Amino acid sequence: MKKLRAGIVGCGGIANAKHLPAMEKCGLYEVVAFCDIIPEQAQETKEKFGSSDAKVFTDYRELVKEDLDVVYVTTPNRSHSEISIAAMEAGKDVMCEKPMARTYAETEKMLETAKRTGRVLNIAYQNRYRPDSTYLKEMCKNGEMGDIYFAKAHALRRRAVPTWGVFLNEEEQGGGPLIDIGTHALDLTLWMMDNYEVASVTGAVFHKLSQQTDQGNAFGNWDPEQFKVEDSAFGFIRMKNGALIELESAWALNTLDVDEAKTSICGTKAGADMKDGLRINRIHHNTQTVEIPDLSGGGVAFFAGEEKSAADVEQELFYHIVVDGQEQIVKPEQAAVVTAFLKRYTVQQRAERQFTLIEGKGDYGGKKIKTAAV
Repeated sequence: MKKLRAGIVGCGGIANAKHLPAMEKCGLYEVVAFCDIIPEQAQETKEKFGSSDAKVFTDYRELVKEDLDVVYVTTPNRSHSEISIAAMEAGKDVMCEKPMARTYAETEKMLETAKRTGRVLNIAYQNRYRPDSTYLKEMCKNGEMGDIYFAKAHALRRRAVPTWGVFLNEEEQGGGPLIDIGTHALDLTLWMMDNYEVASVTGAVFHKLSQQTDQGNAFGNWDPEQFKVEDSAFGFIRMKNGALIELESAWALNTLDVDEAKTSICGTKAGADMKDGLRINRIHHNTQTVEIPDLSGGGVAFFAGEEKSAADVEQELFYHIVVDGQEQIVKPEQAAVVTAFLKRYTVQQRAERQFTLIEGKGDYGGKKIKTAAV
């Protein structure tokens, strides 16, 4: 089987912890180019994951000139759009980390470039590939949930503020937990509902704990002076059909009700949540029931089933999208709508800032979308 020649732009944590190990595991890629503004970091990543003749760059514009099939964009959010566009213009297919970009205007440029060049633009919302996510999506597609009219997108940590890289830098990232982990939860929720037509959004961001010095943080103490993004954010999204989504996200919040990259949905036939594994609640024979599907995927005695993470599935699927023309599960038009939702109230970085979604441009499935002004 032909291996795809891959280049990596951004040799930080997400490349080293998620993409590259999964690419190596599936054996479908040969990573021949590494780029980072810190050359030592690119060199170190090359030595760990690169081919014997792999090259190191500090300028992505030089990397995209190489003989590559695909380019992975795993940089801070600020540069997702410009690097993805440059790669597609150079004839490369692209895997771009989430969120798609910092602004909806940037996503529009990415979509236009992908359409004009005919290149694949895939956004790394890998949580769609989890067993609980795929099982619930099939139920939704089959109408087993009925009309989904209320949902919650969960992305809450008690004290797990990322202290490395540029996570706390608003200019580089465009926001804090909402754009970092809230984006996964919202993507899952919208995907389950298959509803991207928005009427309005209201909510607030908070900077209530970021300046505290008694922190108890899972990743070690953060520097309050460097903490320029929100520590939590909450919102309500009203869809054109009347459905409502409640969105909650936090890196630091005094709560024991923690969940990340999960959704809860309520339909006219059944409801579901991911609180304790996937749980389906419904009425059966006039009785309240709760179903917990066995999604372990285990084998029989002496023949254990192969365990694949969502990141593993993502890399295999991307290969077949590029090589075989397989349909994308994460469509970039959908990812663009997620960016539009999240952007408006993460950039201002003021406590309890109110925001409103206004009429904008956008198209998904031939339907007009209301998107945030950015």
